[in-house]
Amino acid sequence: MPKIPVIYNVHMENLFDVAIIGSGPAGLTAAIYTARAGLKTVVFAGDKWGGQLMQTSTVENFPGFPEGVDGPILMENMKKQAEKFGAKIVFENVTKIEKSDSNFLIHDSYSTRAVIIATGATSQWLGLPNEQRLIGHGVSICATCDAFFFKGRKVAVVGGGDAALEEALFLTKFASEVIIIHRRDTFRASKIMQDRVLSNPKIKTMFNSRVADVLGQDKVEGLKIETCDLNENWKLEIENFTVDGLFVAIGHKQNDELVKQLAGTPGVFVAGDVVDTKYKQAITAAASGCQAAIDAQKRLENMYNPG
Repeated sequence: MPKIPVIYNVHMENLFDVAIIGSGPAGLTAAIYTARAGLKTVVFAGDKWGGQLMQTSTVENFPGFPEGVDGPILMENMKKQAEKFGAKIVFENVTKIEKSDSNFLIHDSYSTRAVIIATGATSQWLGLPNEQRLIGHGVSICATCDAFFFKGRKVAVVGGGDAALEEALFLTKFASEVIIIHRRDTFRASKIMQDRVLSNPKIKTMFNSRVADVLGQDKVEGLKIETCDLNENWKLEIENFTVDGLFVAIGHKQNDELVKQLAGTPGVFVAGDVVDTKYKQAITAAASGCQAAIDAQKRLENMYNPG
């Protein structure tokens, strides 16, 4: 493939065929494919690179790892693989991309023919004093990922929408008891999901309640629970509500600012959780990164070799 034309205010070393924004499974898989295809590739990994798997202690459902793999190790291996094929990793955040003729300009110093946006989504947490410390040690945001570790144990799920109830139902396949803690007096979920939850003998509910903190040193051992009275005043009700795990299911915020900026722009491709509101798995993110990379490659081939 011919080299991209020189943009005179950009140094030659910063001229790229493809720029990938994001460094989770989608972004790094895309980089592996574009770099291996001979496209000059730069990955803007951000100052906190690796996506949500960097907070996952053990991944057991990613193909090829029968014994499981630590999330950070999996992401480090993906990064090394992308670099092996020549991708350049830049640990910078990107908040704006400008269209410049047939190119895209990033930070006024990088020029690229195509952009793959794989900025992922950010989990919404409760903001508890010990919540972040115990992520991967009993605190989780993904029942599909972590339910297996709670066979025969008692766990709590926080939330009242479809996602929370779906998490609770999935957990009943493994846990001995599932407690749904919801700050309101009714669920927000669809009727069919509510019916399934309320008829499941393994699930109990705590309405007008919220988690005030997570207890435990090296693992989750319990929760502090507050309750709300008719005047919406919260008070500490239970000092130590014994559970082995806490699943937070109050939603995700998609990091879609760049998607909105560049919506419909030719040469822009999107992959991963930034557009996936259904599956939200590492393997599906990686697959969409592969698809975006192949689409970008085909577009560039058609631009350079029309017909």
